[in-house]
Amino acid sequence: MTTLDSWRGVGAEQTDDLPQAATLFLRVRSRRLLGSLLRPHRVQVILLLALVVAENLARLATPVLVKVGIDSGIPPVVHGRGAAILVTVTVAMLVAVTLQAGCHRAFLLLSGRIGQDVLLELRRRLFDHLQQLSVSFHERYTSGRVISRLTSDVEAIATLLETGVEDLISAVLLVLGTGVLLLVLDWPLGLVTLGAFPVLTWLAAWFRRESARAYRRTREAVALLIVHFVESMRGIRAVQAFRRESRNQAIFEAINDRYRLANRRSFRLVAVFSPSVRLIGNVVIGVVLLYGGFRVLDGAMTVGVLAAFLLYLGQFFEPMQDISDFYNTFQAASAALEKLSGVLEERPAVAPPAQPRAPAAVRGELEFAGVRFGYREQVVLDTLDLTVPAGQTLAVVGATGAGKTTLARLATRFYDPTMGSIRLDGLDMRAWDEERLRAAVVMVTQDGYLFSGTIADNVAFGRPAAGRAEVVTAARAVGADRFIALLPDGYDTDVGKHGGRFSAGQRQLLAFARAFLADPAVLILDEATASLDVPSERLVQRALRTVLARRTAVIIAHRLTTVEIADRVIVLDRGRIVEDGPPIDLLGGGGRYAALHDAWLASLA
Repeated sequence: MTTLDSWRGVGAEQTDDLPQAATLFLRVRSRRLLGSLLRPHRVQVILLLALVVAENLARLATPVLVKVGIDSGIPPVVHGRGAAILVTVTVAMLVAVTLQAGCHRAFLLLSGRIGQDVLLELRRRLFDHLQQLSVSFHERYTSGRVISRLTSDVEAIATLLETGVEDLISAVLLVLGTGVLLLVLDWPLGLVTLGAFPVLTWLAAWFRRESARAYRRTREAVALLIVHFVESMRGIRAVQAFRRESRNQAIFEAINDRYRLANRRSFRLVAVFSPSVRLIGNVVIGVVLLYGGFRVLDGAMTVGVLAAFLLYLGQFFEPMQDISDFYNTFQAASAALEKLSGVLEERPAVAPPAQPRAPAAVRGELEFAGVRFGYREQVVLDTLDLTVPAGQTLAVVGATGAGKTTLARLATRFYDPTMGSIRLDGLDMRAWDEERLRAAVVMVTQDGYLFSGTIADNVAFGRPAAGRAEVVTAARAVGADRFIALLPDGYDTDVGKHGGRFSAGQRQLLAFARAFLADPAVLILDEATASLDVPSERLVQRALRTVLARRTAVIIAHRLTTVEIADRVIVLDRGRIVEDGPPIDLLGGGGRYAALHDAWLASLA
């Protein structure tokens, strides 16, 4: 793996304590993401900049108008023109403040529209990309971190787009514009004022550096907080069953305290930066008032120039206060962008084919040719050769850790083998069109996962366009219509959260109905009856005979009652096939399968 590749996923998990080159890479990557989000709005962004410039030019005009009003409109005046000058200056000031307010309103409306469009696109990209990423990513990247990316990190960017951009641009324009005007009005006094600029620059650089570290820690801490909260609530049954409340509370309090300390560090930085800027500003105003007053008494400058100077000083140091607020927002958004760009640059472990092929008809022949696969350094399947003819029902048995579930995951192409190939109808799965492959090979797991919505929605999950009659036919085929008919709303009954109102057997029957309606050529059952009681298992066994008819099936089973309907059984041991044949033949052979069968019968006694 190259250095670039090793940093590509950084930001999704951990961004602290990285080498300088990695930090630079993360910043470039974050800016690239932000640039791609803003690119469709180039014209509107230019208009935003024009509005901010116009607003700040109107703001910078006010002290100059005050100077003109004082020096030219207040007695002693010549030829009695003072009143006219004062009226003219007042009208000009009204025009300037009206223009400033109008530009600010237009900026808020336009920036709000652009910001929401950017956030809409960002959330769309995240959701789409997370769905495309391989199962291996979701197994190591917890749901809490995914939620953190979609909530707190997106909100941090929303805050930057809503308020931070205007604060930054206005601050830069005001500081530069005011600095120039101070020198133009009276360069000796301007140089005195700008003498504080190096100190302010050093202070801003220090704050930027330290706040970057502090806010990165803050984002990491809040992500851990969300992760622990989500995982604890999702596993609340296990938490309460094992009396883990106090331990989980202790872990939560430790993470929460880490979040508090990270925020405290940020507040301490602001508490140093903001008062320091204010102190320097007040000292400079005092110096200007003293030195400028003497220059007025000496006749070297007018009262109007001194008044304009004092007004400009307020505009000069006020943006420095805004910069501290902007850095708070900017650092939070930068840390969020680093993490979001890290997720968006994650590459699927199962790569899409360069030239996908989509055969019109699928027979369902499945072949493993010299397949080797493992997780990290641990080899699970080692040079596996296996052919499952079309229409055959194959049962895969073996001890825990033998590689059964891994075989099922490879057969559905949730993973790709590190060596060898897996072929469907003679074509390597890596060459299949992904959508066509997912339609041809379907997996049913033991949890029978149900999504929010009605029973009909869940049965039609694999074929959303299916009509109600097709949904009912599928449910009736597997025997699920018996309990559905007893529900008050029938097929329109809301399943609730994860289908918690239904038994494990009922959820599994709905999962089989879903698979039956999807009508795949190959059906993979991964421990589909492992969590069922005996009555539920009998219902599911009857459904299985219907679902498996006329299609290739691979059944991963611990309970050997499921194996009885198989045409063929293979026994796995440490990733290798040690027995292969019809279940009746293997049962009478006195080998591994017979031993497993005897042990299973003994467990029922």
